[in-house]
Amino acid sequence: MKAIEVENLSRTFNGLRAVDNISFSVEAGEIFGFLGHNGAGKTTTIRMLSGQLLPTSGSGQVAGRNIVTEQRALKPLIGVVSEHQNLYERMSGRENLEFAAQLYGQDFKRVYSALEQVGLLDRASDKVEHYSNGMKQRLLIARSVLHRPQILFLDEPTRGLDPIVGRDIRRLIVDMSNQGVTIFLTTHYMEEADQLCHRVAFLSEGRIVALDKPSHLKSAHGEKQVNVTLASGECLSIALDTEDAGRELQRLLSNGHVRTIHSAEATLEEVFIQLAGRGLAE
Repeated sequence: MKAIEVENLSRTFNGLRAVDNISFSVEAGEIFGFLGHNGAGKTTTIRMLSGQLLPTSGSGQVAGRNIVTEQRALKPLIGVVSEHQNLYERMSGRENLEFAAQLYGQDFKRVYSALEQVGLLDRASDKVEHYSNGMKQRLLIARSVLHRPQILFLDEPTRGLDPIVGRDIRRLIVDMSNQGVTIFLTTHYMEEADQLCHRVAFLSEGRIVALDKPSHLKSAHGEKQVNVTLASGECLSIALDTEDAGRELQRLLSNGHVRTIHSAEATLEEVFIQLAGRGLAE
């Protein structure tokens, strides 16, 4: 059984179709990237898949539950980390999780294991208002996995974080995937998606315009080239799809002008711009 199956899913707001007839599936344990520019429909899709919003049309199964008729049964099977940090600032990290544990019917022992999982056990008694942005994000993840969900929805989990904290969050994501948790990830960082995701879907104006492994997308849509650094320090890029590429490389090598030569491929961001028409931040 697929972790997520979506068929012809749409959502309209006041006549505007935010999500337009999308279909896809996600395997159990997969890290699935859902990428699109602002307003493309990513958060709306997560809200529908997590039972927070009813679709206008279409159908979906998440963790074997119907997203329209079984929303209540779906809740215990999923975790959600939204882009907004909705924590109780005047409570400690431990108290935030203990409150959530009561709602999920979890033993308080689970609170400590979740805090340890995200590296916050030594700051458990500190009030959240004294946490850094990265610590708050880790606490949100700890809260979302308290009940050991099958599927975790992460909406921009590393936005605004410094590189070290971002790296720690990515390690957590990989660890959870290795433990069998399915990760549905939205991110504005294409390098992050390329590094983490088994497959990615490109969303543009509510529609999926591409869905594949990042390596396949880059190979299919990117220009193949090599980057050459000459002895003089000058850098050249030579497209391999041209008739003159071989002769030009042979000339440079035979003249002893080449210091280094490296193959290069298009970045995932370049492929996204090509297929979706504009960059993620636009």
